[in-house]
Amino acid sequence: MKIALVGIGKIAVDQHVPAIAASPDWELTATVSRSGRVNGIEAFTGISEMLAARPDIETVSLCLPPVPRFAVAQEVLRAGRHLMLEKPPGATLSEVHALERLAQAQGVSLFATWHSRMAYGVAGAKAWLAGKQLHRGRIIWREDVRKWHPGQDWIFEAGGMGVFDPGINALSILTEILPTPLHLTGAEMDFPANRQAPIAARLDFAQNIQADFDFRQEGPQTWDMEFETSGGHLALRMGGNMLEIDGKETAGESDIMGEYPALYACMTELVRDRRSDVDLSPMMLVADAFTLGRRNIVDAFEF
Repeated sequence: MKIALVGIGKIAVDQHVPAIAASPDWELTATVSRSGRVNGIEAFTGISEMLAARPDIETVSLCLPPVPRFAVAQEVLRAGRHLMLEKPPGATLSEVHALERLAQAQGVSLFATWHSRMAYGVAGAKAWLAGKQLHRGRIIWREDVRKWHPGQDWIFEAGGMGVFDPGINALSILTEILPTPLHLTGAEMDFPANRQAPIAARLDFAQNIQADFDFRQEGPQTWDMEFETSGGHLALRMGGNMLEIDGKETAGESDIMGEYPALYACMTELVRDRRSDVDLSPMMLVADAFTLGRRNIVDAFEF
């Protein structure tokens, strides 16, 4: 099946392009970007141009930042094309709900992806936690924004989500593996004096779970979560790719490249069945954090 990739930035080049190339189901046949290119692939600078020129492309994968994404997503769906959204699926909940309704009206598939749910240890963690009583949990999700988003000022603009751009990966795993829905009870966020989105956040959940997100980590990066339960201790490390039960590694791998091929395999099934998958529970928790959270002003941040 032919697919177009919109927004040729770091995430597209690092993850989407190789995942599509490795897929037995998809062929990258066009890109849309103001400046990015993929060698050997027809390139367009605007979505309208691509949709008009390539009616043979039935599916579009959208990798734009959240704020400008909505208008492009609407145009894709109105043109009757299936649509895959990089996380987070939008800048607001209401606009993603609008896209879901539009996809249903057009009879096409919409996939709001959460790549961290495809990490190697997530399914095993979900199965192990089922039926157990959770006593407490701790999430530490700290990474270096300069490494993963070099010079990308949009991530600290209004709607860019700041530290919740990676933090929502942790929330996507939590909402997948826990047997009961999460309930946020409090949050505290650190906003650089010169930015509109937080650089760090600390969250409290009714399930006695605390989360610590930080975009200022240098050196080794940390993407861990640990849970004490009625049946023992579970830990997910390396962004969900390593599962430990009572301190013993049971499953895992160091290469997270497997997450994106799994997303495209899911998209294959959705398109073939004309179904959609739009789970907004991780994004709802981020919205709750912005609603409930106390805001601290911290030192200015520059790339």
